[in-house]
Amino acid sequence: MKLGAVVITMGNRPEELRALLDSVAEQDGDRIEVVVVGNGAPVPDVPAGVRTVELPENLGIPGGRNVGIEAFGPSGADVDALLFLDDDGLLPLTDTAELCRQAFEADPELGIISFRIADPDTGVTQRRHVPRLRASDPMRSSRVTTFLGGANAVRSKVIAEVGPLPGQFFYAHEETDLAWRALDAGWMIDYRADMVLNHPTTAPSRHAVYHRMVARNRVWLARRNLPVPLVPVYLGVWLLLTLLRKPSGPALKAWFGGFREGWSTPCGTRRPMRWRTVWRLTRLGRPPVI
Repeated sequence: MKLGAVVITMGNRPEELRALLDSVAEQDGDRIEVVVVGNGAPVPDVPAGVRTVELPENLGIPGGRNVGIEAFGPSGADVDALLFLDDDGLLPLTDTAELCRQAFEADPELGIISFRIADPDTGVTQRRHVPRLRASDPMRSSRVTTFLGGANAVRSKVIAEVGPLPGQFFYAHEETDLAWRALDAGWMIDYRADMVLNHPTTAPSRHAVYHRMVARNRVWLARRNLPVPLVPVYLGVWLLLTLLRKPSGPALKAWFGGFREGWSTPCGTRRPMRWRTVWRLTRLGRPPVI
């Protein structure tokens, strides 16, 4: 099974990028072809054999990854599956790629694999990095309903069938959008605790646009993918959760600004999931209302 890897970079972490690329090159089995996308920035020096694409402007995380996908042919057709890895991550084990191959080959319904993200110093996996509601045990692998954007593998057939990441999202929730479309098409998603990406512990709110885009894209996600009766339920639950978390005044103002923007701006093509997909998500432990 042929694997490719897509890494997007802003060019500001050259040492971490080099370490990541070295860890990909050290994977067991056949060589993984790698494409590094400079997202509105020059690509630092990379090892021989690594392809690069430099974009004149920052297209955001999903936009940059979509460019990387197309570097492997239409919808990534030149390979069987693509790894998407953060440029400041590192594959500490050499068998991760081989485990991906084995997983995809053993289960023809498996479309996406979400890796476990662990802090390189402490080994701790943050709760938010376990893509399920019952996240207390990050060492338990399971079927899930979404995946982690910077540490995953996606079968290229999934992208060909349901389309790429939603480029207009720029940042936040683009993985769930793709996951819901994949599940609606009959694919499954696994969280694998034995496939590890080391990544420094960070807070998502470090991004200046975090609160606005999280709220805007949450609305877009619902408008694009949910049956009409579930849209107000899903967004109402997330509004309540946001208020219960007691964000600061400026953060709450940004969140409500993004929430309004999500309703007043185009969200892209609407393809509501089937009710049997709603039931599938519910059986997997996360109904699409939370």
